[in-house]
Amino acid sequence: MESLRNVKVLSLEQATVVPYLTYRLAMDGMEVIRLEHPVYGDPNRMIGDDILHEERMNAYFLCINAGKKALTLNLAEPKGRELLHALIKQLDVDIFVTNQLPKNYQKLGIDYEILKAAKEDIIWLGATGFGPDSNEGAYDPILQARSGLMELTGEPDGDPQVLGIPLPDMGTSEHAYGLLMKALFNRAVSGRGARIDLSMFESSVSWLTVPITMTASCDKRITRTGNTHEFFAPVSVYQTTNGFIYLAVGNDRQWKSMVSHDLFNTLDKPEYEKNAGRIKDVANLNSALKAIIGKHTSEALIEFFTSITVPVSKINSIPETLADPLVRRRLLSTHDSKTGTTITLAPPPNMTPFLEAGGGKLTFPPRFGEHNSEYYGRLGISEEGIAALKADGVI
Repeated sequence: MESLRNVKVLSLEQATVVPYLTYRLAMDGMEVIRLEHPVYGDPNRMIGDDILHEERMNAYFLCINAGKKALTLNLAEPKGRELLHALIKQLDVDIFVTNQLPKNYQKLGIDYEILKAAKEDIIWLGATGFGPDSNEGAYDPILQARSGLMELTGEPDGDPQVLGIPLPDMGTSEHAYGLLMKALFNRAVSGRGARIDLSMFESSVSWLTVPITMTASCDKRITRTGNTHEFFAPVSVYQTTNGFIYLAVGNDRQWKSMVSHDLFNTLDKPEYEKNAGRIKDVANLNSALKAIIGKHTSEALIEFFTSITVPVSKINSIPETLADPLVRRRLLSTHDSKTGTTITLAPPPNMTPFLEAGGGKLTFPPRFGEHNSEYYGRLGISEEGIAALKADGVI
């Protein structure tokens, strides 16, 4: 939508949850300005390989910060808070986002009521670990542990495992994205801004739809089952002669189609006709399937299952996923004119009009304080004034 390109976002962000959110907003063409402390900055700038051979631009930071601008600002200083309010007023900021601890809201001058006084219709979003009444620190694995996600991940006789991606971080970002879009719509209709408090813990627990209902209302114990599905069979990982496939038989019709062929006709038994029977004997069923599947290549099995419309996939490595035509055509990129470096970025959830128009390219992740002169200059501050602010530790 063209109108999203007129939206300005000011974000006091670090780590993943808010940076990924504002990265998503940048994909819509919004003007995203990230604020960082002039000494400490975003710790993620120092994580990962130093592929550019310069400070505060390490690989981990580059993954989710393209398309943004970067300012430094010390909000512990009164002058810093004055500059924040000036930025909000004079840039006509629409959205302010932060993942600071709530105890810092008043101290840093970023509380909703304070910023609302600067701009009546501002949309304010605070992402916290456990809600606005808690100052408990929250890293993604801690949230995975407390929410029950780790209890559901791993082999049944093994230790609980963290997920392969930081779902509490990125899932909260996605929930925040939807809430901001709703707030923008409501503001367009009513003219009113909004305060949004989003708990990463509540966001994480909200994904546990089946486990919570089954536990609370059906008196079932839901725990990790490894690669085997709790409620459908056969749905699991099976080793082939040259790798692994994931097979997902989702209904009795698919099962009947599968066992009607010579390859699996030894499993065409009355007790397996219904999913309930297959689940009841899932251990023996999986053993029998492994014995058959283990004699064939992944490619031959995928061709067979695809021909009878049973969902199946090779378990790809990340390089193989990158090579998938459906992925390759949607990959984003960003180019650094300073070093000549081009970075490949993950594809977006959907190719927005802004990304389409730009050929899937975003501006390079901003260097620390890279846009200080541009934005503070827009407030009418001279280069000499900007230098003085830097000398005083304000920016």
